Amino acid sequence: MRLSAVSYLNTKPFIYGLFRSDLAEMIDLSLDIPSVCAQKLLDQRADIVLTPVAVIPELPEAYLVSDFCIGSVGPVKTVCLYSEKPLEEIEEIYLDFHSRTSVELTKILCERYWKLNPRLIPAGPGYEQEIGSGKAGLIIGDRSIGMDKKFPYVYDLGEAWTDWTGLPFVFAAWISIKPISPEIISRFNKALQFGLDHIPELTKILPAMPDFDVERYFRENISYELGDAKWEALNRFLGIVAGENGYQLRRTAAAAAL
Repeated sequence: MRLSAVSYLNTKPFIYGLFRSDLAEMIDLSLDIPSVCAQKLLDQRADIVLTPVAVIPELPEAYLVSDFCIGSVGPVKTVCLYSEKPLEEIEEIYLDFHSRTSVELTKILCERYWKLNPRLIPAGPGYEQEIGSGKAGLIIGDRSIGMDKKFPYVYDLGEAWTDWTGLPFVFAAWISIKPISPEIISRFNKALQFGLDHIPELTKILPAMPDFDVERYFRENISYELGDAKWEALNRFLGIVAGENGYQLRRTAAAAAL
């Protein structure tokens, strides 16, 4: 079974569980930045992908195969807009090339919540060095750790979405483009749950990160369960992204029953 998962710290509990499960010997896992995960799903180079949810409207069919995700309920800590000036003085925003979900979320928040109209610049490697003056930058994932100490203004996108909608947010979910057997889904979800249940063990074997509380990040900033509130939030976000084009997303019975 070909899996593609995000290579960030927030995915480690899932990886820990999968490789300590009875699925370990049948998994061919690749770890990629979110945009590559999405492309592997589009190209059918993986069977189950922890994919940025913004790609879902581009899929002919999408199956949500797990009730676990990378989400937030309030501040997510590692998806933020960094600036030397307050929001109302931002003229340009560099958009992180790692994930389309965070880019789309930035666009939505600018237009509908913050009521801003900055110039949005698709960024490439090294763009972080260009942030300054009226130029802000969206930085996601592990590269954002510690960035809050470098900039006077930090706007957490997970927190902003929740302030605006009253809902949590889903950044990435386990998606397939064709049905997966209920038996595999059940084993897959048990493996993910094992990883989440053993976060204290996991943090003991991860490299130390000075001034960053990894266990607190896993427990308080990242919200892994994809329950009804996140399902509502996911559909609200996708409805905005897809517009009149619509999208196809099925929540499999085996996953929803967990």
